[in-house]
Amino acid sequence: MASKQAQKPAKSAPKASGKGPGKATTKSKGEGIALGATDPAPKVNDGTPRLLAYYRETVRGRLTKEFGFTNPNQVPKLVKIVLNVGVGDAHKNPKQLAAVVQELAQITGQRPAVTRAKKSISNFGLRAGMPVGAMVTLRGPRMYEFLDRFISLAVPRVRDFRGLPDRSLDGRGNYTFGIKEQLIFPEIDYDKVEKIHGMDITIVTTADRDDLAMALLRQFGWPFRGETPLNVA
Repeated sequence: MASKQAQKPAKSAPKASGKGPGKATTKSKGEGIALGATDPAPKVNDGTPRLLAYYRETVRGRLTKEFGFTNPNQVPKLVKIVLNVGVGDAHKNPKQLAAVVQELAQITGQRPAVTRAKKSISNFGLRAGMPVGAMVTLRGPRMYEFLDRFISLAVPRVRDFRGLPDRSLDGRGNYTFGIKEQLIFPEIDYDKVEKIHGMDITIVTTADRDDLAMALLRQFGWPFRGETPLNVA
């Protein structure tokens, strides 16, 4: 009698990974761009931004000659750019806050941080910790990329533009101004805008005087009111 061979158990079907249709690993081209735009630690494009190279090659030499600096560390430079949007009824309308966060991510390519109230104000129905807006802080090459896009693309789209104010410095070389509509940024799709809103933009420099900060911004082609901006090659 032939010996009985041990019967091996049949291979079971592979277990499901638990990923539903909404969690597929394959991403479309548009979906990948959207995820990259909200990356909390985004990577800048390869190479040196145009304005950063222009600062190193041209601006530093011009400012040194204009103000007679003897130490290279005295030459002012950009530190960071902060974009801040306030949403007064964010705690009542989370959809509007989400739209603001998404728009800031599209404009800057960096995930915004939600700002929250530091103290309670009963007259406004506001409690400490409630969301009140969103902000983004840009540094390094990404800061120079945003500044280049703002001067070259966004500013020409402002209606009835007559220049940006020249009295918005704080006495310590920091420049703050406001814009009325986020639609000036070409990254914003007009058909998908929930509500038109403005934002405050602060440019922080190492200059300890306002005249140094203004000279630095002029070299980047900043369009101050009543002045012809410098053409940046």
